[in-house]
Amino acid sequence: QVQLVESGGGLVQAGGSLRLSCVGSGFTFNSKTMAWFRQAPGNEREFVALVKWNGANTYYADSVKGRFTISRDNAKNTVYLQMNNLKSEDTALYYCAADLSDYRLSIYNTDRRMFGYWGQGTQVTVSS
Repeated sequence: QVQLVESGGGLVQAGGSLRLSCVGSGFTFNSKTMAWFRQAPGNEREFVALVKWNGANTYYADSVKGRFTISRDNAKNTVYLQMNNLKSEDTALYYCAADLSDYRLSIYNTDRRMFGYWGQGTQVTVSS
């Protein structure tokens, strides 16, 4: 079965860093554009970052540009989110997601409905 398993979350002080990992299985990993979303209490799930199926292109929410970096290692079926200079507003449950389609052309559609597979989430808490 399809699985996405996130790890790497935790408690960190503002200005600190964390690296999230997501390992996929049960599907052709290198055909799927992958993304990270996050959801804070009382908020809707929001897009954070995306990396194309071949790793050639990335796209970020304005709120994390310059601080977060998404990458992937298709040989390991893993996508990463390096988070630097964390702020209290980054506190959320972070989800890894895999695209519904294979080999998508555009990286600019970040709607949640474009992603068919989701991990269980990993909690990131940033203290002030």
